[in-house]
Amino acid sequence: MSVEGSQLAEVLRAHGLRVTAQRQLVLDAVRDLGHATAERVHEAICGKVTGVNITTVYRTLDLLESLGLIAHTHLSHGAPVYHLAGNRGHVHLVCHRCGAVDEIDPEVFDGLRRSLEQQRGFLLDVGHVALFGICASCEKANL
Repeated sequence: MSVEGSQLAEVLRAHGLRVTAQRQLVLDAVRDLGHATAERVHEAICGKVTGVNITTVYRTLDLLESLGLIAHTHLSHGAPVYHLAGNRGHVHLVCHRCGAVDEIDPEVFDGLRRSLEQQRGFLLDVGHVALFGICASCEKANL
């Protein structure tokens, strides 16, 4: 579910929570950045306003995730990255060289999903998957 503005207010109020500027700022930063660590979200907010500390960002990210507004994933051995939650999962394509993150539909795993179910009785859940490689831009730069 992608949530902005008045929709954020509705979700928060439905859970008995107040709408605060910090909550909106964190959600906006996650939306604008696409995939970002808590530290990167904090930097983006501090570029707009002062007085929002990193602890507030972490707490707000946890709250927004518990409400189903955002999700996190681990794209490497580092800190988790946050992005808007969607109705469907997606596959992250992460470039080893430049760190760019792209998304593709999990349907790319349909054949594997069917095969695992038929051969092993295993139901594959491709909610969030990270695949690592080299993006087209980096590959082209090395020619």
